[in-house]
Amino acid sequence: MAKPLMAKATAVWLVDNTTISFKQIADFVGMHELEVQGIADGDVAAGVKGFDPIANNQLTQEEIDSAQNNPLHKLKLKFNPSAAGEEKRRGPRYTPLSKRQDRPNSILWLVKFHPELSDGQIAKLVGTTKPTIQSIRERTHWNIANMQPIDPVALGLCKQSELDAIVQKAAAKKAAEGGVMSDDERRKLVSTEQSLEMDAAPKIPTAIEGLETFSLSDEPAEEKEDEPVIDADSFFNLPKGGAEDEDEDDLRP
Repeated sequence: MAKPLMAKATAVWLVDNTTISFKQIADFVGMHELEVQGIADGDVAAGVKGFDPIANNQLTQEEIDSAQNNPLHKLKLKFNPSAAGEEKRRGPRYTPLSKRQDRPNSILWLVKFHPELSDGQIAKLVGTTKPTIQSIRERTHWNIANMQPIDPVALGLCKQSELDAIVQKAAAKKAAEGGVMSDDERRKLVSTEQSLEMDAAPKIPTAIEGLETFSLSDEPAEEKEDEPVIDADSFFNLPKGGAEDEDEDDLRP
């Protein structure tokens, strides 16, 4: 759903000039209901001047009247050519100050698990610079010893859909080049939903790798026929002594 221009200032105007519920205003401007309530209490958007959506061709008076008379009515944005493409992000992504310290960890995760992504794609995804990515790739970053790879989605630096979209582009590029991918590479170059639906590929433990043809059984039966059969009792048969041995035994005291 398209959002109005200057959403917070529009919310301020609606709170001050209408009796529309906080829920309706929050849904219209894309804010949380408690945040709109904070505007009404003066805790949020202090000093922000209201932005009249009627005068700026974003709402009609009839739409506001319908919302005031019906608490379940959802405000609909009037088409405004100037608002087209407002949500489309231009330039590098803005990263909040509270999350900037986690950004190197997310870059390390992307470099480790998605090496097919270019520096430009990673920079656009998490909002960083190419020199920083290059230093992490070459492990020359000043804090590389204390860094841990962490999923940027888990850190809130990007959306899963955005990560999947970039991975899909890398998969299409790899397929166009005609490269042969292993099972691990194939799983890295698909979206999360597709990867979870795939059957697990059987893997041989590293400890016994290379022993697939090893067998504990004896040699084939054909070779057994050529070997002489040894009687177990023959190992315990002592050599028989002659007459001289018997005489020596008799002469002993």
